[in-house]
Amino acid sequence: MKYNLLFALGLLSFASYGQDFSNTESTSSVTDTVKNKKGEILNEVVVTKNKEPKPVTAVRSGLKPMDNPQSIQVIGSEVIEQQQAIRLSEVLKNANGVYVSSARGGATESFYSRGYDMSSNNMFKNGFRYNAGSIPDVSGLDKVEFLKGGSALLFGNVAPGGVLNLVTKTPQFKSGGEISMQIGSYAYYKPSFDFYGGLNKSIAFRINGSYENSESFRDVVKNKRVYVNPSLLFVINPKTQITLQGDYLSADWTPDFGTGIVGTQILDLPRNAFYGSLWSNGTTKSSSASVLLNHDFDKNWKLNFNSSFQNYDRASKSTAQLSTVKENGDWTRPLVQNDNSEQILGDQLSLQGNFNTGSVKHQIFTGADWENSFATAYTFAFTPANYDTINLFNFDPSTQRNDIPDARATQIAKTETNRFGAYFQDLISITEKLKVLAGVRWSWQEAEVTTYKETYANNVQTVKPENAVPTVGAKKLDNAFSPKFGLIYQPRKDVSIFGSYSTSFTPNTGTTADLKPIEPSIIDQYEAGIKTDFLKGLLSTNVTVYQITNSNLAQTAEFKADGSPNSDTNVKVLSGETKSKGVEVDVTARPIEGLSIIAGYSYNDMRYTKTSGLNGSFIEGDRLVRTPANTANLSFFYTVPEGILKGLSVGAIGNYIGDRLGGWNDQYSTDLVKYPDGIYHREIPIDGYVTIDASAGYTWNKFSILCKLSNITNELNYTVHENYSVNPIAPRQFMTSVRYKF
Repeated sequence: MKYNLLFALGLLSFASYGQDFSNTESTSSVTDTVKNKKGEILNEVVVTKNKEPKPVTAVRSGLKPMDNPQSIQVIGSEVIEQQQAIRLSEVLKNANGVYVSSARGGATESFYSRGYDMSSNNMFKNGFRYNAGSIPDVSGLDKVEFLKGGSALLFGNVAPGGVLNLVTKTPQFKSGGEISMQIGSYAYYKPSFDFYGGLNKSIAFRINGSYENSESFRDVVKNKRVYVNPSLLFVINPKTQITLQGDYLSADWTPDFGTGIVGTQILDLPRNAFYGSLWSNGTTKSSSASVLLNHDFDKNWKLNFNSSFQNYDRASKSTAQLSTVKENGDWTRPLVQNDNSEQILGDQLSLQGNFNTGSVKHQIFTGADWENSFATAYTFAFTPANYDTINLFNFDPSTQRNDIPDARATQIAKTETNRFGAYFQDLISITEKLKVLAGVRWSWQEAEVTTYKETYANNVQTVKPENAVPTVGAKKLDNAFSPKFGLIYQPRKDVSIFGSYSTSFTPNTGTTADLKPIEPSIIDQYEAGIKTDFLKGLLSTNVTVYQITNSNLAQTAEFKADGSPNSDTNVKVLSGETKSKGVEVDVTARPIEGLSIIAGYSYNDMRYTKTSGLNGSFIEGDRLVRTPANTANLSFFYTVPEGILKGLSVGAIGNYIGDRLGGWNDQYSTDLVKYPDGIYHREIPIDGYVTIDASAGYTWNKFSILCKLSNITNELNYTVHENYSVNPIAPRQFMTSVRYKF
């Protein structure tokens, strides 16, 4: 039984693949497979339109796309290669409805979908949650999976916008590899390698890595990264396989909070101007190791056990956000220092099976998962708290102060979090056309915060935080059931009409400004749509409508307990009930051999629906910040399949991000002297924009060269995180890569 799944192919476009789910598996098919994010062995992939066979990652539960009542997009390594992507944000230009919301001082990229932040609990690597405080390296990615909508039943305590799963490259028994060099604007260069093959008939390996060094269109800003990703595959027997994976990333970067704001208006300043201190610096180190065990009892029953350990550490020191600029351009630069780390240990056990009760078919997926997280966060203070005062309109970096002030640690917060979940799901095929998906998950979470604070005697610090007597907060316990129900009707094999309802339980991490725990959010989601896949993928469409209600949305607090501006994303506030409604449309076409076209459009309306209506509360009916109503993408890629120009390729993509709001949402205020209308205005209006990228390349035997020109029109716009990191998007840039495959 075959089906087609839409995947990205070429520069920002998707091709259609078919996966053969035959009941017979040969030894050769085992050695040519790749693990999916739960360690399940995937069967051989049959690709239509004369494409080379490529392994594809199935849905975690093994459901076929047409049987899954939610939208799925998978961006393969071909896209990453053709696009010459160097950041995850560039890869996700291909995913309709996903957009970069902010750059957070240059430390990381934040992504939103359906109005929800995906960067805390919704980012996974090989099926395990990872700390999204670093920018992942894309050179080690085999594919990026985007599951839109509610995925709490399978992934646990996640927000409803969708789940991003980064799948790294895995071993192959067929020997091969490649070396490449990317060179681009602003002194960018990145050599990389990828080697794989069989050590014997039972063991295969793969190792890939890269080194990246670059300046930036932003003055002073630099970046240096080292990445390595080794893995081993052990075929114990035709039914049992073990995969060992690991990766390591070291990144040195320059904290960059962008440009200035006066009130709620972004200043018209040079795109390249950097207003931070020249000594600003940041370092991120992350590593992970995992073991994935898959055992097939027979053709109908599979058992998987996966375990993973991750370590994350990020430290930075710089002048801080440009949120207190006066109208004449004067800015008193505050100082900021951060040191955050986290260790995550996770285990997953699952069972997948197929059986019949009479004429009714069942496809079940059940299991349990556990995760322990231990996070450490330092709070630093400078004396004095501010560095100096500069003027943004006549700033001369060569004359600025350049000594590096010392900071003292005033507090250490250590947070231990344990999560456990058990779930059961059954796809019930009543007939070939009518199917029901039903499941439930029970989630439990326990969190405890221990703080160490400095103490004083006669205004002299007498005890360092690490030596202070700890204050252990009360354990915060949360648990809930998260059901999911879906109805699928397939009038023909290439058409699927579906509707679903799900709930998710989202414990909110972090604390209030006065260190009190944040209550969890309960989320209800309805979704309906239609999927088509005509002529074996020559024309495929997906239309989805949804409504998401969040009982109480947690957002980063604007101020600390002492009233100073807050840039710590762990300090939060519950802002009220929200409702997110929208529609998503995807169309993919392959009208002729070698040509692939994709178009996508998303509409989202997310607003506050219930608040207290009192002083300090948010305003009912107000659209949430960082949620554009409209996003769209249109792309094509064409490779000449034969003739004298065989191997020549051209492609282009256009992305549209609509009007949106930055800053914080407005709030009611009783200070009628300062706010005559009774509203504390904090929203920063940002116009929509379009970027266009184009590429051209040529492949001859084992060599290929590809050139790309991004942001052809040199569009200027911004990503805005609250109001402390307002970063302009990159201007027109050139990138070229030379690649040799063997």
